[in-house]
Amino acid sequence: MRKIILTQALVLTALTTASPAFAQTAGGGVGQIQTFIQNVIQVFVTIAGLVAAGFFVYGGFGYITSSGNPEALDRSKKTIVYSAVGLAIVLAAFVLSNIVTQVAGTAFGSH
Repeated sequence: MRKIILTQALVLTALTTASPAFAQTAGGGVGQIQTFIQNVIQVFVTIAGLVAAGFFVYGGFGYITSSGNPEALDRSKKTIVYSAVGLAIVLAAFVLSNIVTQVAGTAFGSH
């Protein structure tokens, strides 16, 4: 019985004399999120550029080694054209995302 009373007294004392928790303020907010998203987009654009360069090399090699075979020549041309279109789309998305983040930064006052 004495142990129960002592335990309850200790728990009650710990609860009433708890030290305050100092919460951290959200100082970064939109600026940190904007920077993170820009970094992710830059990584994706870099990877897409490397992949497109690889497909340019692959298509060019196929074009050179086609030896007049019309099917291989056509396939290599399509590879080069599709990689150029893909790279153009990725670069357009990169430019558009930069424009949107600048406009949003100006609107929300982080720039």
